[in-house]
Amino acid sequence: MSSTNETGHAKNIANFQSLIQFVVGYGAAYNPSKNTLKIPQLNTIATNSNTKLADVITKNTAFNNAVNDRINSFNGLKTLSTRLVNALETTNASKEKIKDAKGFNRKMHGKRVSAIQTPTDPNAPAPKTISASQLSFDQQIQHFAGLVAILQSEVSFTPNEVELKLTALTAKQVDLVAKNNAVATAYTAISNSRIARDKTLYDDGTGLVETALEVKKYVKSLFGPSSPEFAQVQGIEFRKIKK
Repeated sequence: MSSTNETGHAKNIANFQSLIQFVVGYGAAYNPSKNTLKIPQLNTIATNSNTKLADVITKNTAFNNAVNDRINSFNGLKTLSTRLVNALETTNASKEKIKDAKGFNRKMHGKRVSAIQTPTDPNAPAPKTISASQLSFDQQIQHFAGLVAILQSEVSFTPNEVELKLTALTAKQVDLVAKNNAVATAYTAISNSRIARDKTLYDDGTGLVETALEVKKYVKSLFGPSSPEFAQVQGIEFRKIKK
């Protein structure tokens, strides 16, 4: 799935590099007094912008990979929960304990994990917020932990199936928590990376877009509004992308 915004950021950077090539071609005539408009500073902005954009792409992929790993870890959890309750019913557990286990199983099935926040395409852009999705996974972990705690308290719960044994269940708990935490960590990383990119490209006064517009104004004042030089840069588009 492509992202119009990500394409827009890349287009701004590509256009900025084209702008630099034009002003380099003007030679010694291009000599702004403002330091941020000088060619070395323009090259620095271009380099930093490319670095920040690349970092967003890398961290976006890492986020989506973490989400996909979590999906795989949580797949079948509800079915496993039901199997555990059924297995508990074949033990010497009290009716009250079985009732409590069924309660956790109902909660497990009653909270739907948000499909919106679980991209399966590794190139899909990370969402702007994961709060609702994160809460849903957190709750599933809590419900499963509650069920496992009941099973651990029942001495007659000694299933022969490897995947139902307490050692397997505690390992499953650890994996669920780790995969869920990995998504939260990866989301923080992509969020911070976007902030850094947006500052480089769009900050007032120092961002790529405003610098580009100032360069165009300088070329206009230097060569005149009807000059072929200004005609070269006038149509190069720069726009601030909505955050």
